[in-house]
Amino acid sequence: MRYTAFMTTIRVGVLRGGPSSEYHVSLETGKQVLENLPLCYAPVDILISRDGTWHVGGLPTKPQQVFRLVDVIFNALHGQYGEDGTVQELLEHHKVPFTGSGRVASALAMQKHLARAQYEQAALAVPRAVSIAEEEEPQTAVTHAVRLLPPPWIVKPAAAGSSVGITKTTQPAMLPGAIASAREHSAVVLIEECIQGRELTCGVLEHFRGEKQYALPAIEIIPKNKERLFDFTAKYDGSTKEICPAPLVPEIKTAVAGLAKRAHELLGCRDYSRSDMILTPKGKLYLLETNTLPGLTKESLLPKAASAIGLSFPKLLDHLLRLASERR
Repeated sequence: MRYTAFMTTIRVGVLRGGPSSEYHVSLETGKQVLENLPLCYAPVDILISRDGTWHVGGLPTKPQQVFRLVDVIFNALHGQYGEDGTVQELLEHHKVPFTGSGRVASALAMQKHLARAQYEQAALAVPRAVSIAEEEEPQTAVTHAVRLLPPPWIVKPAAAGSSVGITKTTQPAMLPGAIASAREHSAVVLIEECIQGRELTCGVLEHFRGEKQYALPAIEIIPKNKERLFDFTAKYDGSTKEICPAPLVPEIKTAVAGLAKRAHELLGCRDYSRSDMILTPKGKLYLLETNTLPGLTKESLLPKAASAIGLSFPKLLDHLLRLASERR
């Protein structure tokens, strides 16, 4: 792609924090962005507290006032409000350019049961699942899930990231408690069959190296305890082994890249995304979910994949900000 030469310093509002269970992850993502912006950008730290109040320079302010201080927003939020289309709708309404997917794609990807429907309609393989609505009695859903799906089962919130509120169990008696735990993070809950295999993730960058959608090297995720889920703790405690690039034969490597790009396209994602999948011993790929705002902490996967192809973190940030700025 052609980059427009910037003649003046670009004021970048880094949006972090927010009223979600991923508040601290967002703080760290935002911190990394603030500390690694190239010199052509002037950072403005925008903190959203847990109660939803916006702050600049430690002082509470209104979003409309913040927008007058910046040229572009780097969205470093995660989870509800920041990743589900809510803040995207606000930014779009005020015509403020921002990094990442727009309102519709963000809302769709965040609601895993809705994203699954898109995947299935496109004939992509996904684990079988039972969706539990907010008003549904857990025991009814448990009875249905146990009849339909073999153990072990994965119980997870339909609208949360960073693997919060997720449980793996082989015991039907444990399912109601797992549902209750997941409902602390999302009204809709999924009981999913647990596909055995290698856990992979693959990032996508738009308009990079001459490609409309460029697949970054896949990463294989190996928890220290093979029986343990790649849950919130495993993601950020440094105990999980992450191999990048993942050791894959050429045809599987191509399939993983193609699946990540297809998921990105199906959901209408923009700028970047990261899709998680399972590769079975027989070589079948199952798509789990797509993240429209992948974490950018020191432990996060997308920056590691970018680094593997020689794309430094500051250059990755610059690429994303240029994509956003060109939408002014």
